[in-house]
Amino acid sequence: MLLIALLVAAAAPVQTQADMNRTAGSSYTAADAAMAAQWKRSYAYMKGRDAQDTSRGGGFGYAAALLESQRAWLKFRDTQCVIEGGQYAGGSAQGMTTASCRTSLTRARTAQLKSMIWYQ
Repeated sequence: MLLIALLVAAAAPVQTQADMNRTAGSSYTAADAAMAAQWKRSYAYMKGRDAQDTSRGGGFGYAAALLESQRAWLKFRDTQCVIEGGQYAGGSAQGMTTASCRTSLTRARTAQLKSMIWYQ
């Protein structure tokens, strides 16, 4: 058994830091695209809520509030990930760490945006 495990481990491709950086970058790109798609749905929903809510003379301003929230969140995400990547400042893992942070936070924001559509 040990010999088989060693042979399998030896046959496994070695992943370089550049490979890991590319993978992290691709994961972030996919997460960002998913968030952009969800953003469009959530923003359209909030515009619709504004149009329906005439009780206060023109609606609450859900769409404007969501836009302001998204802008603040993007600044938070990017700044937070600079901090997290900073632990490897100047090193080859900095880009991977920053991209992984952005991926994680972006996926969480996508779920948050989705949860804002209350008629699901």
